Amino acid sequence: MKKTLLSLALAISFGLGAATAHAKDVLVVLSSSDHLELKDGKIYKTGFYLNELMQPVQALQKAGHKLTFVTPDGRAPSVDRASIDKAYFGGDQTAVVEAQRQLDHLGLLSPDTSPVVSLARVEQIGLDQFDAVYVPGGHAPMQDLLHDQRLGRVLNHFHKTGKPTALDCHGPIALLSSLKDPEVFTSGLVTGERVVSSQDWIYSGYKMTAFSNREEEMAKSMFGGEMKFYPQDALVRAGGTYSQASDAFAPHVVINRELITGQNPASALMVAKELLKRLK
Repeated sequence: MKKTLLSLALAISFGLGAATAHAKDVLVVLSSSDHLELKDGKIYKTGFYLNELMQPVQALQKAGHKLTFVTPDGRAPSVDRASIDKAYFGGDQTAVVEAQRQLDHLGLLSPDTSPVVSLARVEQIGLDQFDAVYVPGGHAPMQDLLHDQRLGRVLNHFHKTGKPTALDCHGPIALLSSLKDPEVFTSGLVTGERVVSSQDWIYSGYKMTAFSNREEEMAKSMFGGEMKFYPQDALVRAGGTYSQASDAFAPHVVINRELITGQNPASALMVAKELLKRLK
């Protein structure tokens, strides 16, 4: 009961700042995981990237839209501590502090009072209530969101209704949840089996982007291990048409039908801008 009241209070507070007749309800879907399993049983501590969540959240809140925060099981998400760095905020330490302050105000990280709801609860509320969905990155979505069939149903609804579906960095890996059997698909990637793209994937042939193989190779020293597979390879083999910026870690956004995808942390603001255009 306390959690429900807090969720309602936060939704109301988001709508009051710039409440207009055009205010929309946006689902913000986060991973429940605080780690990513690597090859050889190694574990990398992760979560969402601070700027990839908060820059779009700040933009949506400023525009007066309501936000409903979701994780697969309703547990509080985790922030990747490595992302609390001014490098992801254009070198602006003040922006980092403000993002942390607003994150604290949201209370998302609290294991007891986080306002996040589960995907099952979102389905109970009814998907017609929501006008857009946003999935930030950090490596955590590669642990759970890519396989979650409930998220797959959410994405199918947004696809069929043509509602804006925005994802950034490692967030686009969540698109695999809409495959008929995403776990079988990704197990083939892990074992090196020949994976054939699925023509009945709802995003087959869509133009898209995500954190690139080149960027993964440049960043893998942070892991202390090796990832089981990369998002770029997975999305291409599933049937997506992938593109990336000419320079690693440069912003790059791809828009195709209802889908808005960003390549990396530097793309989060551009993704937010394109999402806001769709919500007018």
